[in-house]
This record gives sequence, C-alpha cells and structure tokens, in this order.
Amino acid sequence: MNRINALFLTAIGTAVLAGCATQTQVMNSELPESVRVPSGHVQVLYSVGKGEITYECREKKDLAGSFEWAFVAPVATLADEKGTLIGKYYAGPTWESNDGSKVTGKQVAVSPAAAGNIPLQLVKANPAVGEGAMKGVSHIQRLKTVGGVAPTLPCGAEQKGSKQVVPYQADYVFYKPAM
Repeated sequence: MNRINALFLTAIGTAVLAGCATQTQVMNSELPESVRVPSGHVQVLYSVGKGEITYECREKKDLAGSFEWAFVAPVATLADEKGTLIGKYYAGPTWESNDGSKVTGKQVAVSPAAAGNIPLQLVKANPAVGEGAMKGVSHIQRLKTVGGVAPTLPCGAEQKGSKQVVPYQADYVFYKPAM
C-alpha cells in the first residue's frame, strides 16, 4: 500500500470513529435491572433534559387531614450532548422533537437515584405521532437525574393548593427495536 492510500484510509477511519463518538452509548448491563431496556432494542438518541417539576400541596387520598407535596407536571428542554436544542419534554409524559414528531408512554419501572434526586425510570412508549426522530421509539430511559424531588417546605391545611417549582436535570435515552 502506498503512502497516499495509507493516509486516505487513516483519514476515513478517523472520520468514522469521530462520527461514532458523538453520542454517549448507555451500557444497560451496568444499570439497575428494573430500568434496563429489554434485549432486541437499540439506542437511537441520547438527550439531556433541563427543566422543572411542579408540585402542589394536596390532601392525601388515603389519609384525610394529612397533606403532601404531589407531583403535578414536568417541563424541560431536550438538548443533544453539544447543547443544541432538539426538543422538549412535558406532561403526558410526552417527548417532542423539533421535527414535530412526538411520543408518549407509560412508566414500567423506577430505580432509586442518589438522595435528593428523582428516581431513574423506564418508560414503554406508545406509537409516535408524526414522521421524524420519535417514529418507532419503543422505550425511553431517564438516567443521571439531578434534583426534582418534592419540596421539603411545610405542606398542611394552610398551604393546601399552593405550588412549588423545583429544578431538575436528567438524561433521556430513546430506543427502537433492532432491525
């Protein structure tokens, strides 16, 4: 092989590796079993969600006269690892791409995170709406959570109906069935 061909192949190999390194790959085998994606699915998108979760002081359903901070709704922006906004996340739960496609889902499992952080989560996706990044998504994981837990402020009859907004961050990882 001559020097020009060797340089050409080295450049191509470097470009291919650089392209592969643009997205964090989740090692499901290293996650708590409850939030692992079932085998037969491949990761297609990795995003960082930054936003806030709203809680409301409500009377407990199963204990009259007792109150708690109840989850109301999240709202967050989704960015790729370079910080480019690629979508949003909001109540439903709903993940919506900037291309207009969106997916909702149902929680399958959670696993505790470090103290002061909302739990890790596995969601089974419903069929997506629209063509684009969310089409075919089967599962979504919430990983690397920071913050987002219910407030520690007093919550009693005097605070009933009051709301508190708590900042949070989490990585959302999207999977599709392997072909």
